[in-house]
Amino acid sequence: MTGSPLLPLNRLDVHWFESPAILKATARASRKLAELKGLAASIPNQGILINTLALQEAKDSSEIENIVTTHDELFRSAAFPDLLANPAAKEVRDYVQALRVGYAQVKQSGLLTANHMIEIQSVLEQNNAGFRRLPGTALKNNSGDVVYTPPQDPGVILELMRDLERFINDDEVLDADPLIKMAVVHHQFESIHPFYDGNGRTGRIVNVLYLVQKGLLDIPVLYLSRYIVRHKPDYYRLLQAVREQNDAPQLWEEWVLYMLAAVEQTAGQTIRTVADIKTALMDYKHRIRAGHRFYSQDLINNLFTHPYTKIEFVERDLKVSRLTATKYLEALCAGGFVQKVKVGRTNYYINLALNAILTRAELV
Repeated sequence: MTGSPLLPLNRLDVHWFESPAILKATARASRKLAELKGLAASIPNQGILINTLALQEAKDSSEIENIVTTHDELFRSAAFPDLLANPAAKEVRDYVQALRVGYAQVKQSGLLTANHMIEIQSVLEQNNAGFRRLPGTALKNNSGDVVYTPPQDPGVILELMRDLERFINDDEVLDADPLIKMAVVHHQFESIHPFYDGNGRTGRIVNVLYLVQKGLLDIPVLYLSRYIVRHKPDYYRLLQAVREQNDAPQLWEEWVLYMLAAVEQTAGQTIRTVADIKTALMDYKHRIRAGHRFYSQDLINNLFTHPYTKIEFVERDLKVSRLTATKYLEALCAGGFVQKVKVGRTNYYINLALNAILTRAELV
């Protein structure tokens, strides 16, 4: 089973994406996304959300590829990158770095290009293989049967990626809402399957970077991986249906509605998570300021940027001595703000409120 040849994106008919169902779903998803954008902007230090929610997304996105790790392994790997025992945790950490690289590129250039995607994938996979140049790539189901054969010719892959780049950066190619176009971008990227490895995770990073590029978000905080994990059979079924008949408006409608539902539901869940983080941050801020002379905004930023912090992080962020950093963390431990855990000959300190929010969010 190979599917139909991929359509150049300028041949899509905008009317395929103007059904009442799509327009209503787009309006709902847009409202939720706007609410999330506003709430995220109310957090004084945007780096807190970028870091904590990126860790969450990296875990969920990798799980789709059967790369499974726990929150504890992931947070420890962020604190102790040189002591990683779990290869899955390292792959998840590479995902976070790839997301940061892509976000920096989009903010700097205002564009989302094929070269940016190559760099994102190179960080993910820790190689410089670039786009596929050898035939033989085929996608198989759990039984080992080939369900889709993506384009094999290197020239075709390159031309399709150039076409995708134009579609992303030129709004006139398809005069549709950016959320609808995001669904199209994701389908086309996953169907081109331009890399030997890392296509799924690169594609999910591209989703959120596209929303940032179009101004629907200021920072990358909307991640669809958890929704896809929980609705994986529908995801692959709808993806494949359009591949097999990519000029069928009804099939495109079903795919777009799936992605819009993912945006709406994920935005709602993320709003709750961000609101909980904001509440916990303000609680820590007020209680630490009331009870400890060493209170500073830099300390709060440290505690909420790193679910698991350590003495070296406090030294660096607050520009204090190791002895002073240790005293601060021990006082916070005694006050019930953090929990000390020993690893080897050193310690790390768990932000109890933040850890509870992030691990509880997984169950939502």
